[in-house]
Amino acid sequence: MRVIVHTGKGGVGKTSVSAATALRCSELGLKTLVISTDTAHSLGDSLGKEIGPEPMEIAPNLWAQEIDARYSMDKYWGKIQTYLARFFSQQRAEEIVAEEVTIIPGLEEGAALLWINEYIKRGDYDVLIVDAAPTAETIRLLSLPDVTRWWLERIMKLTRGLRVMGGAIEGVRGIFSSKKKDEEDGLNVDDVFKQADRLFDMLDSIRALLTDPEMSSMRLVVNPEHMVIKETQRTFTYLNLYDYSTDAVLVNKIFPDEITDPFFVKWKERQKKNIELVRDGFGGLPVHTAPLFREEMGGLDLLRRLADELYGDKNPAERMSDGNINSWEKVENSDDGTKYIMHIPLGFAEKHDVDMYRSRDEITLRVGPYRRNIILPAMVHDLELDAKFEPPNLNVRFYTEDPNQQ
Repeated sequence: MRVIVHTGKGGVGKTSVSAATALRCSELGLKTLVISTDTAHSLGDSLGKEIGPEPMEIAPNLWAQEIDARYSMDKYWGKIQTYLARFFSQQRAEEIVAEEVTIIPGLEEGAALLWINEYIKRGDYDVLIVDAAPTAETIRLLSLPDVTRWWLERIMKLTRGLRVMGGAIEGVRGIFSSKKKDEEDGLNVDDVFKQADRLFDMLDSIRALLTDPEMSSMRLVVNPEHMVIKETQRTFTYLNLYDYSTDAVLVNKIFPDEITDPFFVKWKERQKKNIELVRDGFGGLPVHTAPLFREEMGGLDLLRRLADELYGDKNPAERMSDGNINSWEKVENSDDGTKYIMHIPLGFAEKHDVDMYRSRDEITLRVGPYRRNIILPAMVHDLELDAKFEPPNLNVRFYTEDPNQQ
């Protein structure tokens, strides 16, 4: 199965590109599902079909779905939230405050991750196309497994009844005193902790699947405008931070040669320069282009034309490049005690945007407004480290303090 996530600045045409890509995959004989994670859904408008919160078949081999975030939150988090809200209420927190505190940051946007995990596990489709929300929301979506782990470890400590060890959640019976109320509500502490186990197992699983470049690819959709390209470069950096492999850039809404009106001359010149900027940047990723159409994009016929422009006779489900992922280098016979070097690609980050600190078994890396905790393998726990930013990589060196200990 292949998973392809389209992301980019709002208004660049992600929905149209996602729908066109899904249509092309389906017409190649692949069972394809296209999902919209944007709360302002427009996927149905692009396809010219009525779609809803469950997959609906709209053409041979083609299904579409617009995620219902509230339903997904209740399904995957409802019981846990009820228990935590009750706990904080017992600590004299206002009921409405207690309920707000117990919402995992980003879970509403992250509902799509849980659906994606379900479809991958079931194996119902050959290709899953994700029409992601605008850039900031997509980064929150993809960073959810890391953010959630950080949040859970801290918020659960306040209850003094939950212990997080390696992703497994262990509960102690009786930490909530309102047992009678629980029974009246049909809640069972074992069920709550089982739901928590399932939730975090799924988040860990989907992170592993989406960071596997053989299965999943991120694709950046841009317009040939300077501001759009700069934001997309930052997106590329943050995707690298979280180990997501980007395999192509799709440049949409290029003024075609047939537009000869003098008013557009400067626009066309600027677009050509910006397209070259895209080709020269983004780590040499493949660049696919599509023109600005005379008509508003919508309906299967126009989507088919868009797919022709973007992909020609290529299969968009195929992996277009290796992308950028973290890598480890083992160093033999080093004079300075170096044992390993971890290379973390950070794309277009600036040195002043990067900060890092370490505990024994993990490092916390901040790039701009985003932070990620990277769990270190046991082989480097007792080694010293230093880091050097050598664009586009942050190179983290693990070494012995005394070269004689090699």
